Amino acid sequence: MNDSELIAHELAHEQAHVDAVYARLDEATRSARSAAATGQEIFRSDRGTWVREEDGTALFERDAFTFQAAKRLAVLDAEHEGLVFGRLDLEEPEEREVRYIGRIGVRDEEYEPLVIDWRARAAEPFYRATPQQPMDVVRRRVLRCRNDLVIGIEDDLLDAQANTDDLPIIGEGALMAALSRSRGTRMKDIVATIQAEQDLAIRAEYPGVTIISGGPGTGKTVVALHRAAYLLYSNRRRFERGGILVVGPGPVFMNYIERVLPSLGEDSVTLRAIGQVAGDVLDGLSADQVDDAATAFVKGSLRMGQVLKNLVNLPLGDPDAPGATLLVTVKGNVLKLDADQLARIRSGVLAHQRVNLGRESAEKALVAALVAQVPDDVDVDPEAIPDLITDAATYQEFVDAWWPPLSAATVLRRLADPRVVAKAAGGVLDETEQALLAASYAEGHDWTVADTALLDELVAVLGPEPADPDTGPSLFIEGGSDVTEFVTTADKLSRTVEHDFREDRHETYAHLLVDESQDITPMQWRMLRRRGSQASWTIVGDLAQSSWPDLDEVGRAVRDLIGNAPHRDFRLSVNYRSPAEVFDLAAKVVKESFPKADLPRAVRSTGRQPELLTTSESALVSDLVRIVDRLTDSVGGTVGVIAPPSRLGHLRTALPQRLGTRMNPANLARVIFVSPLEAKGLEYDAVVVVSPDEVVEQSPGGVRVLYVALTRATQMLVTLDVGGPGAWRPAD
Repeated sequence: MNDSELIAHELAHEQAHVDAVYARLDEATRSARSAAATGQEIFRSDRGTWVREEDGTALFERDAFTFQAAKRLAVLDAEHEGLVFGRLDLEEPEEREVRYIGRIGVRDEEYEPLVIDWRARAAEPFYRATPQQPMDVVRRRVLRCRNDLVIGIEDDLLDAQANTDDLPIIGEGALMAALSRSRGTRMKDIVATIQAEQDLAIRAEYPGVTIISGGPGTGKTVVALHRAAYLLYSNRRRFERGGILVVGPGPVFMNYIERVLPSLGEDSVTLRAIGQVAGDVLDGLSADQVDDAATAFVKGSLRMGQVLKNLVNLPLGDPDAPGATLLVTVKGNVLKLDADQLARIRSGVLAHQRVNLGRESAEKALVAALVAQVPDDVDVDPEAIPDLITDAATYQEFVDAWWPPLSAATVLRRLADPRVVAKAAGGVLDETEQALLAASYAEGHDWTVADTALLDELVAVLGPEPADPDTGPSLFIEGGSDVTEFVTTADKLSRTVEHDFREDRHETYAHLLVDESQDITPMQWRMLRRRGSQASWTIVGDLAQSSWPDLDEVGRAVRDLIGNAPHRDFRLSVNYRSPAEVFDLAAKVVKESFPKADLPRAVRSTGRQPELLTTSESALVSDLVRIVDRLTDSVGGTVGVIAPPSRLGHLRTALPQRLGTRMNPANLARVIFVSPLEAKGLEYDAVVVVSPDEVVEQSPGGVRVLYVALTRATQMLVTLDVGGPGAWRPAD
């Protein structure tokens, strides 16, 4: 049998097994759909407007039955690209054991495994076995499938001596084949090509804190997402009930990774960009605007915690006005509290209670101080004096103005007034920092990503605002007998829980997975800790790619988070993304300013050196058009144009207009424009970095952010300096 006949024979053999798996899945899907239909038929009421109490049990059974059937259908109907992707041939004393590995587990009619879930312990040798430690694996096979069609095979012979029946070995290595493929606009999972050091991090125990570090291209993000899927599989009751929150740097990144977990059979994980985390206490606020580098540094610093506390303690009104005075008359006797007395009462209450929860205590203190001033001989029943004080219009108007319920947004907007900033930040921020802070709020712009952490901090300091009483849902089904929609008991009969406004509203999770953690500011770490006070954590990052100027402050924030909890560290050492030619350049750049950078080993080579080009200001757009046009012809996937924030808006408009006259729409759709910070965690077949010097100048992390931009390419890198060779270029 020649090579082509052998490959055809092996493909046909694997296709037969894959066909059997899909046939079994079709049967299971039909069964689940039948169960769902049966669930809806268990109980149907002929009443159009109300439900009898005695029917509750039947309704509950119907809903539970339907829910379980729908949940099973969601798994079976998920888009599983390449459901079966691996095979293990194991050495056994009598008969060789064969295990097929896939995205979900599938069993035949006799409950024998047709496919083993990749997260199961029985699948571990697929990722861990090596020729030095074969783990009883003779041959490891990776199946490349397009939907349900097997289109390729890649084999590794791990134990040649055990290959007594001459198992055929086909292909050139699954990992390198996968790395050479074109990139699209969505991240792909690596479930078929997970390497041993990655698998160790994925399957690490959950308690405490797991830290996954590694340089560009080591697969940190996709390893972290596979870890989330593994945690749900191995501890489903804990993590499905308590929830897993995955936090990333921005919406571009979150859109890029959103399909990975569903492709692995999991859809019960919450994904949020860092600017969306505080939406639970801020009415769904989602911010994606970013401040300039200097302002972002001020807002992210832990010093802002003290500034916000000082701000909350400042009474509303003109900060330069004399302190307020409270005057009340009782039977001709004037009772007075001056500014100093009022300030002492306020600070005394706030020492023990949050603002929105402290008004009652503050009023008691006010009344007590006023009652103490009433003469003993006044012709009034002493027990009636407090009511006389609180019934006075002047008292009520004063208290409403002096201690109103406050929202975080109202308080933070006060920083638009430089006089307020000076009083709140004096001795904490210098004059330049105070000016930056006031200017960022002066125009009334939308909230930025950094603002969300400050707003969340204020919610914690202020306490929740008192809410208007909610009206309960009607017990009657609107529309009567004309309603055809399937309505569950939970939809119509569950009572709305009336939350005590004194309780915090932020959501908490059983596990937090924080990606690109090196860019999380100290104030954002405080925001995240409120969502995971009792959680286990996975923290993923690389300090060499940090955009935060003060790395020591970030390190302290992470150490505070870990505390005395058990923790484990995993370092990913191999760069699978960047060609060696590209990474050598990037490594030289970052080493000059950050000698402690953890540099991985690039394992691929394309033979294409990076192109270091120059242009003039007037020729920038036309030269960039020619470069991008050439790159789209050279690579089959995406082309990333990474530009500094000051140029990005113009290039996003100008280039597509010019490119549209030179290339077809399909090629134009492959060109993606991002800022250096938006590019974090992403990858493109070819990359053009525009004006690297400006990338450094306009980024809080300086050269470290340029390092990010230079390591996004999987095949080709072009840099384009404006006005001559840039200062960023490493010395030869």
